[in-house]
Amino acid sequence: MRIVLGITGSSGAVYAAEFLKQCDADKYLVVSKWGKVLLKEELGISEKDLLPSVKRQFSDEDLTAPLASGSNHFDACVILPCSTSTLGKIASGIGDTLITRTAQVALKERYKLILCIRETPLSTITVEQCAALSRAGAIIMPISPPLYFVPKTVDEYINAFVDKLLGIIGLRSSKGWRSEELE
Repeated sequence: MRIVLGITGSSGAVYAAEFLKQCDADKYLVVSKWGKVLLKEELGISEKDLLPSVKRQFSDEDLTAPLASGSNHFDACVILPCSTSTLGKIASGIGDTLITRTAQVALKERYKLILCIRETPLSTITVEQCAALSRAGAIIMPISPPLYFVPKTVDEYINAFVDKLLGIIGLRSSKGWRSEELE
């Protein structure tokens, strides 16, 4: 399975780093200019520190990268975290970076596109953009981990979201609320 991970400048770098560790697939990484700042400020790392967890990294400025073409199949494009600016560009059909162009490819080719927004509250404009993208086939997945497992640590909180995301992609069957009652 091929997964593209875009990291943008919205808070939540720890979720992207943990996703890369746990996702058992071929992963292709694209980090925006502000995503690089986010990694440094929140985790004290650079995108180079993520390279052991990915098959290949592409520059967000490289619109000639293979990810920019619908002729190159991938199974899912995950933008984690997804800034509302990035979401707005995608909703408006703007593909001026590799991340936004790859999202356009996912939409037009009907590949899975998962936008993990980490912003609150949301403006009406952003809610409307989320609705438009959802109608177009994107999955809008706010970074809102399930709490019904009663996480006791921050790591458990982060892992609960990553587990849910891996389930949405189809790489893992995540444990559901009271799921044991279905057995």
